[in-house]
Amino acid sequence: MTRCRRDARAHRRQECDASAQHRGSMLSYEGRNARTVNQLKVIQFDHPEWTPCGVSLMPATWMRHREALEEIVLAHPRLFPGYEEGSKDFDPAGDPLCEIGERTDCWGVTWKNIERGLSSLVVGHPIEDWAALETWRPPEPLRDAEFGPQPEWRKVAERFERAKEQGGLASAGPFQHGFFYMRLYYLRGFENFMMDLAAEDERIHELIRVVERYNVTLIDKHLDLGAEHMSFGDDLGMQHSLPMSPATWRKFIKPSYEAMLGRCRDRGVPVYLHTDGHVLEIIPDLIEAGVRVLNPQIGANGIEGLKGAARGKVAMNVDLDRQLFPFATPTEIEDHIGAVYEGLYLEEGGLMLFAEIEPDVPLENVEAVCSTLERLCNPPAP
Repeated sequence: MTRCRRDARAHRRQECDASAQHRGSMLSYEGRNARTVNQLKVIQFDHPEWTPCGVSLMPATWMRHREALEEIVLAHPRLFPGYEEGSKDFDPAGDPLCEIGERTDCWGVTWKNIERGLSSLVVGHPIEDWAALETWRPPEPLRDAEFGPQPEWRKVAERFERAKEQGGLASAGPFQHGFFYMRLYYLRGFENFMMDLAAEDERIHELIRVVERYNVTLIDKHLDLGAEHMSFGDDLGMQHSLPMSPATWRKFIKPSYEAMLGRCRDRGVPVYLHTDGHVLEIIPDLIEAGVRVLNPQIGANGIEGLKGAARGKVAMNVDLDRQLFPFATPTEIEDHIGAVYEGLYLEEGGLMLFAEIEPDVPLENVEAVCSTLERLCNPPAP
């Protein structure tokens, strides 16, 4: 064995040894189906058989490409197991945030959509003026979901039991996207919230406690009902940096993350966190708070950045470069996915790959994404 190969293997062992302190208790493989066992082996750095991968097709993507997109899905059953021809409504109605118009959520935040099938943007902040805090009322966590009532908790418990009986994980979530940090600036407005942090306004501490309590109550409820896995989304980064200094993040945001996600960590429940944007500087903090699977964007963090901050320390479901997909050639897409796989793969585990397909991605590029993921990740036939 050459010295370079010995050094590389020793470095990989050091990476995975360093991650062991953050892994928490191991979930049992007993009674699980093959896909769930493999997923757990990825999370627990226990030498999975294949690299999990997924392709998410936005509602607007189905609306644009319709049967032509379905042909690609049918050609890749290893990525879309169980899909049946004709089963997809190409003009789906479901998520209120993907419907045209304005609507107000349970926090009093106003959303607006101008493109059906894509998500809405926040246009109204109920506490834009601090004077509104006196009359504003937060939602009741066990009663109020973002747009409507919470599900019947009995049915949630039954869903958890069915998942376990079928060999899967009792998974809770995803919780409201932007469940904490983003919720704070949805309520105050982004510039106001940044000024609150800079001025260390006492009222922002009160608002932080309100949002934290809402989430803690929901987390505790799901844990008590038997959740084995929890999924959250909070876009903590911007294109090239955090929106605040790491020190400010640790002062105002991290304590609540520890209070919320730490409840899962302390009960051995893996936490999955989706977060858009550049987050390299706070990945160690996220791991400390209880994140076991991080869903970072490769475009905002880079292969080398994630190598240094995350590989071997926390499992990653890497969000491939969706800003590249509309403009690249199929060969460039193959090269991109190959570079991410080669740069972040460890035989011990810890890597998953994810591609979100927007309506501006040409069909030949959708096919390139699917074919490349199947070839590199080698998921099993359904």
